[in-house]
Amino acid sequence: MATNPPKWQTPKLERAVIQWLLNSDPAIRWQVMRDLTDAPDQEIAMERARVAGEGWGAQLLALQKADGSWSGVAWNRGWNSTMHVLMLLRDMGLDPASDGARRAVNLVRDRVSWRGDAAYDGNPFFNGEVEPCINGQVGAVGAYFGQDVRGIIDRLLDEQLSDGGWNCESVNGSTRSSFNTTICVLEALLEHELRFGSSPEVTEARLRGQEYLLERRLFRRRSTGEVIEQDRKGGRAWTRFAFPTWWHYDVLRGLEYLRRAGVARDERVGEAIELVASKRDNDGRWLLEIEYPGEMPVEMDEGEGHPSRWNTLRALRVLKWYSAGD
Repeated sequence: MATNPPKWQTPKLERAVIQWLLNSDPAIRWQVMRDLTDAPDQEIAMERARVAGEGWGAQLLALQKADGSWSGVAWNRGWNSTMHVLMLLRDMGLDPASDGARRAVNLVRDRVSWRGDAAYDGNPFFNGEVEPCINGQVGAVGAYFGQDVRGIIDRLLDEQLSDGGWNCESVNGSTRSSFNTTICVLEALLEHELRFGSSPEVTEARLRGQEYLLERRLFRRRSTGEVIEQDRKGGRAWTRFAFPTWWHYDVLRGLEYLRRAGVARDERVGEAIELVASKRDNDGRWLLEIEYPGEMPVEMDEGEGHPSRWNTLRALRVLKWYSAGD
Protein backbone atom coordinates (compact mmCIF):
# COMPACT_ATOMS: atom_id res chain seq x y z
CA MET A 1 0.00 0.00 0.00
CA ALA A 2 1.27 3.46 -0.87
CA THR A 3 2.64 5.44 2.06
CA ASN A 4 2.73 8.83 0.37
CA PRO A 5 -0.01 8.99 -2.31
CA PRO A 6 0.46 12.67 -3.27
CA LYS A 7 3.72 11.81 -5.06
CA TRP A 8 1.64 10.83 -8.12
CA GLN A 9 1.45 14.51 -9.12
CA THR A 10 4.26 15.92 -11.21
CA PRO A 11 5.03 19.62 -10.63
CA LYS A 12 3.78 20.50 -14.13
CA LEU A 13 0.50 18.64 -13.67
CA GLU A 14 -0.03 20.12 -10.24
CA ARG A 15 0.49 23.65 -11.53
CA ALA A 16 -2.05 23.07 -14.30
CA VAL A 17 -4.64 21.74 -11.86
CA ILE A 18 -4.10 24.61 -9.44
CA GLN A 19 -4.55 27.08 -12.28
CA TRP A 20 -7.77 25.34 -13.33
CA LEU A 21 -9.05 25.63 -9.77
CA LEU A 22 -8.10 29.28 -9.55
CA ASN A 23 -9.98 29.97 -12.78
CA SER A 24 -13.24 29.73 -10.89
CA ASP A 25 -15.51 31.32 -8.30
CA PRO A 26 -14.13 33.22 -5.26
CA ALA A 27 -15.53 30.43 -3.05
CA ILE A 28 -13.10 28.01 -4.68
CA ARG A 29 -10.24 30.43 -5.23
CA TRP A 30 -9.75 31.57 -1.66
CA GLN A 31 -9.69 28.00 -0.36
CA VAL A 32 -7.18 26.96 -3.03
CA MET A 33 -5.00 29.92 -2.04
CA ARG A 34 -5.24 29.00 1.65
CA ASP A 35 -4.89 25.23 1.40
CA LEU A 36 -2.82 24.53 -1.72
CA THR A 37 -0.58 27.55 -2.37
CA ASP A 38 1.73 29.85 -0.46
CA ALA A 39 -0.41 32.94 -0.99
CA PRO A 40 0.00 35.69 1.64
CA ASP A 41 -2.69 35.87 4.31
CA GLN A 42 -3.79 39.32 3.15
CA GLU A 43 -4.44 38.11 -0.39
CA ILE A 44 -6.37 35.13 0.92
CA ALA A 45 -8.52 37.39 3.09
CA MET A 46 -9.19 39.73 0.18
CA GLU A 47 -10.30 36.83 -2.01
CA ARG A 48 -12.49 35.41 0.74
CA ALA A 49 -14.20 38.77 1.16
CA ARG A 50 -15.39 38.51 -2.44
CA VAL A 51 -17.60 35.48 -1.66
CA ALA A 52 -20.33 37.72 -0.22
CA GLY A 53 -20.43 40.07 -3.20
CA GLU A 54 -19.63 37.96 -6.26
CA GLY A 55 -20.46 34.62 -7.81
CA TRP A 56 -22.17 31.76 -6.05
CA GLY A 57 -22.12 33.27 -2.57
CA ALA A 58 -23.74 36.50 -3.72
CA GLN A 59 -26.32 34.54 -5.74
CA LEU A 60 -27.31 32.51 -2.69
CA LEU A 61 -27.58 35.56 -0.45
CA ALA A 62 -29.77 37.27 -3.05
CA LEU A 63 -32.24 34.36 -2.98
CA GLN A 64 -33.12 34.87 0.69
CA LYS A 65 -36.75 35.88 1.19
CA ALA A 66 -37.99 38.75 3.34
CA ASP A 67 -39.14 36.22 5.94
CA GLY A 68 -35.50 35.17 6.37
CA SER A 69 -35.91 31.81 4.67
CA TRP A 70 -34.82 30.22 1.47
CA SER A 71 -37.66 28.50 -0.38
CA GLY A 72 -40.01 29.42 2.47
CA VAL A 73 -38.99 26.58 4.81
CA ALA A 74 -36.40 25.66 7.40
CA TRP A 75 -35.73 22.29 5.71
CA ASN A 76 -36.93 20.29 2.75
CA ARG A 77 -35.93 17.31 0.61
CA GLY A 78 -35.14 19.46 -2.39
CA TRP A 79 -31.77 20.86 -1.23
CA ASN A 80 -32.87 24.50 -1.60
CA SER A 81 -34.16 25.17 1.92
CA THR A 82 -32.77 27.50 4.57
CA MET A 83 -30.65 24.77 6.13
CA HIS A 84 -29.23 23.60 2.82
CA VAL A 85 -28.31 27.08 1.63
CA LEU A 86 -26.58 27.83 4.92
CA MET A 87 -24.63 24.60 4.49
CA LEU A 88 -23.50 25.72 1.05
CA LEU A 89 -22.47 29.12 2.37
CA ARG A 90 -20.44 27.39 5.07
CA ASP A 91 -18.81 25.15 2.45
CA MET A 92 -17.97 28.25 0.45
CA GLY A 93 -16.34 29.81 3.48
CA LEU A 94 -18.52 32.90 3.58
CA ASP A 95 -16.93 35.04 6.29
CA PRO A 96 -19.31 35.01 9.30
CA ALA A 97 -18.14 38.52 10.15
CA SER A 98 -19.09 39.95 6.76
CA ASP A 99 -22.08 42.29 6.52
CA GLY A 100 -23.83 39.93 4.13
CA ALA A 101 -23.43 36.94 6.42
CA ARG A 102 -24.54 38.80 9.55
CA ARG A 103 -27.59 40.24 7.84
CA ALA A 104 -28.66 36.88 6.40
CA VAL A 105 -28.06 34.85 9.55
CA ASN A 106 -29.78 37.40 11.80
CA LEU A 107 -32.86 37.17 9.59
CA VAL A 108 -32.82 33.38 9.91
CA ARG A 109 -32.40 33.58 13.67
CA ASP A 110 -35.21 36.11 14.12
CA ARG A 111 -37.77 34.95 11.57
CA VAL A 112 -37.36 31.29 10.53
CA SER A 113 -38.93 28.50 12.55
CA TRP A 114 -39.56 24.78 12.13
CA ARG A 115 -42.93 23.52 10.96
CA GLY A 116 -44.43 20.06 11.04
CA ASP A 117 -44.31 17.58 13.90
CA ALA A 118 -45.67 18.77 17.23
CA ALA A 119 -42.34 17.84 18.83
CA TYR A 120 -40.64 20.80 17.17
CA ASP A 121 -43.31 22.90 15.46
CA GLY A 122 -42.58 26.56 16.12
CA ASN A 123 -38.99 26.04 17.28
CA PRO A 124 -36.68 28.89 16.24
CA PHE A 125 -34.36 27.70 13.47
CA PHE A 126 -31.21 27.44 15.58
CA ASN A 127 -33.05 25.40 18.25
CA GLY A 128 -33.27 22.57 15.73
CA GLU A 129 -35.78 19.75 15.52
CA VAL A 130 -35.55 16.08 16.57
CA GLU A 131 -33.47 14.05 14.07
CA PRO A 132 -29.75 14.00 14.88
CA CYS A 133 -28.75 14.02 11.19
CA ILE A 134 -30.69 17.26 10.63
CA ASN A 135 -29.70 18.73 13.98
CA GLY A 136 -26.08 17.93 13.16
CA GLN A 137 -26.30 20.03 10.01
CA VAL A 138 -28.12 22.87 11.78
CA GLY A 139 -25.60 22.72 14.60
CA ALA A 140 -22.69 22.89 12.17
CA VAL A 141 -23.96 25.94 10.29
CA GLY A 142 -25.14 27.61 13.47
CA ALA A 143 -21.77 27.24 15.17
CA TYR A 144 -19.93 28.35 12.02
CA PHE A 145 -21.97 31.55 11.90
CA GLY A 146 -21.58 32.18 15.63
CA GLN A 147 -25.10 31.33 16.74
CA ASP A 148 -26.12 29.81 20.06
CA VAL A 149 -26.68 26.13 19.24
CA ARG A 150 -25.70 24.74 22.62
CA GLY A 151 -29.18 23.29 23.00
CA ILE A 152 -28.65 21.22 19.86
CA ILE A 153 -25.18 20.18 20.99
CA ASP A 154 -26.46 19.02 24.39
CA ARG A 155 -29.20 17.02 22.72
CA LEU A 156 -26.69 15.34 20.39
CA LEU A 157 -24.47 14.43 23.34
CA ASP A 158 -27.43 12.72 25.00
CA GLU A 159 -28.20 10.77 21.81
CA GLN A 160 -24.79 9.18 21.32
CA LEU A 161 -25.07 5.38 21.09
CA SER A 162 -22.94 2.83 22.90
CA ASP A 163 -20.84 2.09 19.80
CA GLY A 164 -19.77 5.76 19.67
CA GLY A 165 -21.87 7.03 16.78
CA TRP A 166 -25.37 8.31 16.13
CA ASN A 167 -28.40 7.15 14.17
CA CYS A 168 -31.60 8.98 13.21
CA GLU A 169 -33.40 5.64 13.62
CA SER A 170 -32.48 5.33 17.30
CA VAL A 171 -35.91 6.74 18.18
CA ASN A 172 -37.34 3.67 16.44
CA GLY A 173 -35.20 1.29 18.45
CA SER A 174 -31.98 1.10 16.43
CA THR A 175 -28.92 0.49 18.62
CA ARG A 176 -26.33 0.57 15.81
CA SER A 177 -24.94 3.81 14.55
CA SER A 178 -25.15 5.15 11.01
CA PHE A 179 -22.21 6.59 9.07
CA ASN A 180 -24.58 9.16 7.56
CA THR A 181 -25.84 10.48 10.88
CA THR A 182 -22.48 10.17 12.61
CA ILE A 183 -20.62 12.36 10.10
CA CYS A 184 -23.29 15.07 10.37
CA VAL A 185 -23.00 15.10 14.16
CA LEU A 186 -19.19 14.99 14.15
CA GLU A 187 -19.06 18.05 11.91
CA ALA A 188 -21.37 19.90 14.29
CA LEU A 189 -19.32 19.02 17.37
CA LEU A 190 -16.08 19.99 15.64
CA GLU A 191 -17.53 23.28 14.36
CA HIS A 192 -18.75 24.10 17.85
CA GLU A 193 -15.29 23.46 19.30
CA LEU A 194 -13.58 25.52 16.61
CA ARG A 195 -15.96 28.45 17.12
CA PHE A 196 -16.55 28.45 20.86
CA GLY A 197 -13.64 26.45 22.26
CA SER A 198 -13.46 22.88 23.46
CA SER A 199 -15.20 21.46 26.49
CA PRO A 200 -14.52 18.04 28.04
CA GLU A 201 -17.95 16.59 27.29
CA VAL A 202 -18.05 17.74 23.66
CA THR A 203 -14.49 16.67 22.93
CA GLU A 204 -14.99 13.28 24.57
CA ALA A 205 -18.14 12.60 22.55
CA ARG A 206 -16.52 13.75 19.32
CA LEU A 207 -13.45 11.56 19.83
CA ARG A 208 -15.67 8.54 20.50
CA GLY A 209 -17.58 9.24 17.30
CA GLN A 210 -14.34 9.76 15.41
CA GLU A 211 -13.12 6.39 16.65
CA TYR A 212 -16.32 4.83 15.29
CA LEU A 213 -15.16 5.84 11.79
CA LEU A 214 -11.52 4.90 12.32
CA GLU A 215 -12.35 1.45 13.70
CA ARG A 216 -14.13 0.81 10.39
CA ARG A 217 -11.32 2.32 8.30
CA LEU A 218 -13.90 4.83 7.04
CA PHE A 219 -15.72 2.32 4.82
CA ARG A 220 -15.45 -1.25 6.12
CA ARG A 221 -17.61 -3.32 8.42
CA ARG A 222 -16.11 -3.69 11.86
CA SER A 223 -17.48 -7.21 12.21
CA THR A 224 -16.10 -8.73 8.99
CA GLY A 225 -13.74 -6.12 7.52
CA GLU A 226 -15.59 -6.21 4.19
CA VAL A 227 -16.12 -3.02 2.21
CA ILE A 228 -19.53 -1.49 2.77
CA GLU A 229 -20.58 -1.33 -0.86
CA GLN A 230 -23.81 0.58 -0.35
CA ASP A 231 -25.51 2.69 2.26
CA ARG A 232 -28.51 0.69 3.53
CA LYS A 233 -30.75 3.74 3.75
CA GLY A 234 -29.93 5.59 0.55
CA GLY A 235 -28.37 2.88 -1.60
CA ARG A 236 -25.34 5.08 -2.32
CA ALA A 237 -21.79 3.79 -2.55
CA TRP A 238 -19.50 5.42 -0.02
CA THR A 239 -16.58 5.01 -2.40
CA ARG A 240 -18.13 7.47 -4.89
CA PHE A 241 -17.76 11.17 -4.19
CA ALA A 242 -20.48 13.81 -4.30
CA PHE A 243 -20.65 17.52 -3.71
CA PRO A 244 -22.70 18.78 -2.03
CA THR A 245 -23.00 15.72 0.19
CA TRP A 246 -26.03 16.91 2.21
CA TRP A 247 -26.78 14.18 4.78
CA HIS A 248 -24.89 11.48 2.88
CA TYR A 249 -21.59 10.01 4.00
CA ASP A 250 -18.74 9.11 1.68
CA VAL A 251 -15.05 8.40 2.17
CA LEU A 252 -13.91 11.84 1.01
CA ARG A 253 -16.29 13.53 3.44
CA GLY A 254 -14.95 11.38 6.26
CA LEU A 255 -11.37 12.32 5.37
CA GLU A 256 -12.27 16.00 5.17
CA TYR A 257 -13.60 15.81 8.71
CA LEU A 258 -10.38 14.17 9.94
CA ARG A 259 -8.30 16.82 8.16
CA ARG A 260 -10.22 19.70 9.72
CA ALA A 261 -10.03 18.02 13.12
CA GLY A 262 -6.25 17.88 12.81
CA VAL A 263 -6.16 14.13 13.42
CA ALA A 264 -2.66 12.69 13.50
CA ARG A 265 -1.73 10.29 10.73
CA ASP A 266 -3.33 6.90 11.44
CA GLU A 267 -2.63 3.69 9.53
CA ARG A 268 -6.36 2.93 9.55
CA VAL A 269 -6.84 5.84 7.13
CA GLY A 270 -4.26 4.67 4.59
CA GLU A 271 -6.62 2.60 2.46
CA ALA A 272 -9.15 5.45 2.25
CA ILE A 273 -6.38 7.83 1.17
CA GLU A 274 -5.26 5.36 -1.46
CA LEU A 275 -8.83 5.19 -2.75
CA VAL A 276 -8.94 8.98 -3.12
CA ALA A 277 -5.58 9.06 -4.92
CA SER A 278 -6.70 6.31 -7.32
CA LYS A 279 -9.61 8.42 -8.57
CA ARG A 280 -7.43 11.15 -10.10
CA ASP A 281 -7.96 11.30 -13.88
CA ASN A 282 -5.21 11.77 -16.47
CA ASP A 283 -5.49 15.55 -16.12
CA GLY A 284 -5.03 15.42 -12.36
CA ARG A 285 -8.67 16.14 -11.57
CA TRP A 286 -11.47 14.35 -9.72
CA LEU A 287 -14.95 13.78 -11.11
CA LEU A 288 -18.32 14.55 -9.63
CA GLU A 289 -19.31 10.90 -9.27
CA ILE A 290 -22.74 11.40 -7.73
CA GLU A 291 -25.20 14.27 -7.99
CA TYR A 292 -28.09 13.80 -5.59
CA PRO A 293 -31.54 14.53 -7.03
CA GLY A 294 -33.12 17.80 -6.01
CA GLU A 295 -33.11 21.48 -6.91
CA MET A 296 -29.71 23.11 -6.52
CA PRO A 297 -30.12 26.83 -5.84
CA VAL A 298 -26.93 27.53 -7.83
CA GLU A 299 -25.01 25.29 -10.23
CA MET A 300 -21.37 24.97 -9.25
CA ASP A 301 -20.07 22.06 -11.34
CA GLU A 302 -20.63 20.75 -14.85
CA GLY A 303 -22.62 17.75 -13.67
CA GLU A 304 -22.22 14.10 -12.81
CA GLY A 305 -19.37 12.39 -14.62
CA HIS A 306 -17.49 15.62 -15.33
CA PRO A 307 -14.40 17.03 -13.57
CA SER A 308 -15.42 18.76 -10.34
CA ARG A 309 -13.51 21.68 -8.91
CA TRP A 310 -15.04 21.04 -5.51
CA ASN A 311 -14.03 17.39 -5.41
CA THR A 312 -10.60 18.19 -6.81
CA LEU A 313 -9.99 20.85 -4.16
CA ARG A 314 -11.18 18.55 -1.39
CA ALA A 315 -9.16 15.57 -2.62
CA LEU A 316 -5.95 17.56 -3.02
CA ARG A 317 -6.06 19.06 0.43
CA VAL A 318 -6.86 15.68 2.01
CA LEU A 319 -3.84 14.16 0.27
CA LYS A 320 -1.71 17.10 1.34
CA TRP A 321 -2.85 16.70 4.96
CA TYR A 322 -2.04 12.99 4.93
CA SER A 323 1.36 13.39 3.33
CA ALA A 324 2.31 16.05 5.88
CA GLY A 325 2.33 13.29 8.50
CA ASP A 326 5.39 11.60 6.98
